[in-house]
Amino acid sequence: TMNSCNGISARLVLVRRFVSTCTRQNTSTRVGIVGSGPAGFYTAHHLIKHNSNLHVDIFDRLPIPFGLVRYGVAPDHPDVKNVINQFSVLAESERCRFIGNVSLGKDITLAQLQPFYHALVLAYGADDDTFLRVPGEDLDGVLSARAFVGWYNGLPEHAHLNPDLSGDTAVIIGQGNVAIDVARMLLTPISILETTDICEHALEAFRKSSVRRVWLVGRRGPLQVAFTIKEFREMTKLPECLAVLDRADFEGVRELPADMPRPRKRLTELLVKTADAVGSEPATGSRKEWGLRFLRSPVAFLCDQQRRKVSGVKLEINKLEGDPLSARAVGTGHFETLDCSLALRSIGYKTKPVDKDVPFDPKGGIIPNLNGYVSTGLYCSGWVKTGPIGVILSTMNDAFETADTILNDLQHGNLPTPSDSGDVLELLFTLPGLHPTSFSDWKLIDQVEQSHGRPKGKPREKVTSLEMMMNIIRTHSAQN
Repeated sequence: TMNSCNGISARLVLVRRFVSTCTRQNTSTRVGIVGSGPAGFYTAHHLIKHNSNLHVDIFDRLPIPFGLVRYGVAPDHPDVKNVINQFSVLAESERCRFIGNVSLGKDITLAQLQPFYHALVLAYGADDDTFLRVPGEDLDGVLSARAFVGWYNGLPEHAHLNPDLSGDTAVIIGQGNVAIDVARMLLTPISILETTDICEHALEAFRKSSVRRVWLVGRRGPLQVAFTIKEFREMTKLPECLAVLDRADFEGVRELPADMPRPRKRLTELLVKTADAVGSEPATGSRKEWGLRFLRSPVAFLCDQQRRKVSGVKLEINKLEGDPLSARAVGTGHFETLDCSLALRSIGYKTKPVDKDVPFDPKGGIIPNLNGYVSTGLYCSGWVKTGPIGVILSTMNDAFETADTILNDLQHGNLPTPSDSGDVLELLFTLPGLHPTSFSDWKLIDQVEQSHGRPKGKPREKVTSLEMMMNIIRTHSAQN
């Protein structure tokens, strides 16, 4: 019948989209990787580089690749995103295949995937929030930094976050690199943001923003901040923006311990130098300001009764106990209030279990592993392995470790033989409501984004809707 012919034709188009990107032989070692962020791609890169008879499928729950490189790296850090070029070369090689729009635990189970591979690597990252669990955390205007970052970077699930930037003060709970990123985005001149790949909805919101002051609050002191010197130095050089640091906070850290690690020593010296140079002068005229508040723990978010949204943060003042570099914050029973109209918690991302057959340590928020080994034929890489720590470089080294563990198991005959000699795509195409995407589909979306960004002087204008992504793919398939 005509309908059955159309069905066969559509199936052939789907198969062609994927097969053209990856030629494989039944005799080769097959590895599946769940997650197409840095951990996934670096694991694949190392495996393919060191074994010429190995083929990799990289899965992602989104229709497009690159994970946190696309959705986590700040728009004004394009140099960090250049790693996408290396990942793209890999994804277009004959021994690697991207399969998007497939979610482990939702669209397909671990038990369904494993029969197709000698080894399966879980590298799906940490896409859940860590909560403070204090009163008022559910108020309007209290957001996670993770969602805020996803909002300005165009992550579909956060594209409609619509944060209220009508007030003049934002408080960020946390003093890590993500907190610094968020503060910088709130205070960076629009003329700079306009040339980045920031999403148009966020750019428009920042144009109208009334935020002029940002506080980054940490429960411990200057010696324990989690951000790195590069990110802090960027903040000190923000145009028309004043750093507000209290010299008194640094009195106890001017004489640095002799055994202090060099990166920590350099950062502390810059903190002290910044405090000495700037002091705590108020912003004047059109200037904005930001500052660090140490030895403070949030105990409640306060509510504006008229507007039913956050109006401030109640903080307990802490003291430090123990070794200077790893001191513990202890509450003193004294409190103060910091007024704000926007509060962002930036106290870490969290991995969540996605499949009943995946071992999970809820306390550590990781998949229990030994150098990436979980169980026979099952491995992990990235933040599901280590917890949400480090930068892309540390993720790369961690991914290489997992890949080496797999290569060692392969060499010693410790990998299981796949029980299904077929292609996993044959299974995916039969699952109801599932529409896997390929790397060639991503290239279509990439072209659309670049063409929409060009007239605005931007590298791209991101497609932020899953439906729109799929429509671009369907339109092209229909035309071909």
